[in-house]
Amino acid sequence: MNIRYELIIYWSEEDQAFIVEVPELSGCMADGESYQEAVQNAEIVIQEWIETAQQLGRTIPKPKGRLLFA
Repeated sequence: MNIRYELIIYWSEEDQAFIVEVPELSGCMADGESYQEAVQNAEIVIQEWIETAQQLGRTIPKPKGRLLFA
């Protein structure tokens, strides 16, 4: 899968896991014991998010790439 959505990846001391957030896809998150596992899990969750949105007839946001926050 070719991910074009921005991924925000950080270590959660509380969860003892890497957390991946996909800000362009509301509620889309994944985790993993390693950085690589978290990204792989995010790829799966992104695909599932898109498939679910399609089944529900919802709009799928176009990837914008890097998001900038003020």
